[in-house]
Amino acid sequence: MKRLLATVAAFLIAGAASAEFALDARYADADGDLIADIPTDPAKLVDPDTLIFAYTPVEDPAVYAEAWKDFLDHLAAVTGKKVQFFPVQSNAAQIEAMRAGRLHIAGFNTGSNPLAVACAGFRPFTMMARADGSFGYEMEIITYPGSGVEKVEDIKGKQLAFTSETSNSGFKAPSAILKADFGMEPGRDFEPAFSGKHDNSILGVANKDYAAASIANSVRKRMIARDVIKEDQVRIIYTSQTFPTTGYGVAHNLTPALQDKIKEAFRTFKWEGSSLQAEFEKSGEAQFVPITFKDDWAVIRKIDDANNVSYACQ
Repeated sequence: MKRLLATVAAFLIAGAASAEFALDARYADADGDLIADIPTDPAKLVDPDTLIFAYTPVEDPAVYAEAWKDFLDHLAAVTGKKVQFFPVQSNAAQIEAMRAGRLHIAGFNTGSNPLAVACAGFRPFTMMARADGSFGYEMEIITYPGSGVEKVEDIKGKQLAFTSETSNSGFKAPSAILKADFGMEPGRDFEPAFSGKHDNSILGVANKDYAAASIANSVRKRMIARDVIKEDQVRIIYTSQTFPTTGYGVAHNLTPALQDKIKEAFRTFKWEGSSLQAEFEKSGEAQFVPITFKDDWAVIRKIDDANNVSYACQ
C-alpha cells in the first residue's frame, strides 16, 4: 500500500490534474459515506417482482451464469423474489443498466466501482475474501516465454494489451505505475491495445498475439485451474500491491427492507459444496465479507486521481 501511494503521489506531482469524487446530481449523500442515500420519498422506491443480477464481465458471461446459480437460488429463497442472471458484455453496459433501472444487484469490478457509485447509484457492501478474511488481487504484467520481454522496460517499442478503460488492473493501475515508476506512456513508448476482457488479454499473450498484457491475477489463476491455459504459457514480469476485488451491492432505490434482505442473502450464503465455491476457490475466495466504499476503495480513487479520471455521467 505504501508503494502504491508513493507511486500515485509521484504521478500527481508530475502534473496530472486531480479528479474529485462526487455523485451525479440525481443522487444525495447526506451522511457523507460517498454512496447514494436510499430515497426517503416512497414514490422513488422500487420493489420489483424479479431481481436482476449481473457479474462483472471479466470473462465470458456464460462461465458465470452456472457459477452463480446456487447463490441466486439462495437469494431468491431469502428475498421471496424471482432472480435472473443478466449477462453483460462490458463495464459500460453494466453501469448503464443500473442507471436506467434495469439492474438491481451487481458485482462491479474494482475499477468501475467508483463510476457505478457516482453515475448509477450503486451501493456496494460486500466482497469475496479468503477463509482467513484476507481479500484482494494483484495486477500483473505478463508476457510469453521467448517474447524478448524480460522486464517491464523491454515493453518499449512493443504492444501492451489493456482490457478496458474502466478496469483497474486492466488499465488504470498499470497506466499510473508505468508512468510514475518507469517513465513509460502509451503511444509514445509502446503500442496500446484494448482486448475488452481479462481472459482475452491472457489468451492473447498465451497465443503470442500480444507481447505483453496487464491483467488481474485472480482471473489468470482461475483460467489455469480450468485448463483454459497452461501455467508455462505466460511469464509474470511485474506484480503490484494488493487491490480490493469485485464489490457487490444494490441499486440505491430498492426499498430499505429489500436491501436488507439482499444483504442477508450475501451474509448467510453457505459456500461449502456450492457452484460459487467450485469456481471461486480457484482464486482463493471462500466467503463474503463486509466492506465500505469510502474506506476500501480509497486507494482506487487515488489511482483515478492519478489518471485524471472524470466521474461526469453522460
